[in-house]
Amino acid sequence: MVITLDPELEVALMESARRQGIAPEVLALNVLRERFLSPALLEPCDEWERGLRALAKDCGVSLSNEALSREELYE
Repeated sequence: MVITLDPELEVALMESARRQGIAPEVLALNVLRERFLSPALLEPCDEWERGLRALAKDCGVSLSNEALSREELYE
């Protein structure tokens, strides 16, 4: 499949890809995957999963093992 972008969309895609440090093609594929594949994969199967997802919060990034070491905790 070949997708033709208008100049405005092409510039926006290239600029966003440059800021993220990835190729425009990779960014376009990532966005398409998120848009068309993610919801089906993340749909809860039962009431327990729905409840668990309702409790979930985005807490940002996780710390590395080194950051949680005894030496790093006291610095």
